[in-house]
Amino acid sequence: MPELLQLVLPDLSATQALGQRLGRLLFPGAVVALVGPLGAGKTHLTRAIAEGLGIADSRIVTSPTFVLMQEYGARLPIYHFDAYRLRGAGDFDDLGVQEYFEGGGVCLVEWADRVPECLPAEHLRISLSIAGESSRVAELEGRGRRYEELIQQLREGARRL
Repeated sequence: MPELLQLVLPDLSATQALGQRLGRLLFPGAVVALVGPLGAGKTHLTRAIAEGLGIADSRIVTSPTFVLMQEYGARLPIYHFDAYRLRGAGDFDDLGVQEYFEGGGVCLVEWADRVPECLPAEHLRISLSIAGESSRVAELEGRGRRYEELIQQLREGARRL
């Protein structure tokens, strides 16, 4: 049974804090699937995760919708994918994603719900929904032991806030 955590993020700073905390906890080979409608904050969360991973300048993190994948240097290499404009799993696979998933970096996949069959069985799924002008609800689902442990660490961190 996957480990679940639901967080109410009342403003952008709460979303940023979650992303930074998550980035500090991520490990080599981690895969994070980001799901949510346009404007839900997937790229904002990705930028915060990059900050937690120690990226020198998070302003370079932008939505890779038109280039499909961007790579950033940090504590671990960051591979930022966007499946929004892809026609399907074949197009995503053609990006060579399996090699990235099996590498030593962190893979962040926006619009992951468009290519679920391409994701590894074990990954962290974050579903963002819009609750208000700047408030969001984040539902985190850890699929696999390492990701279940990650959810537990995030849960403990949320209790201390």
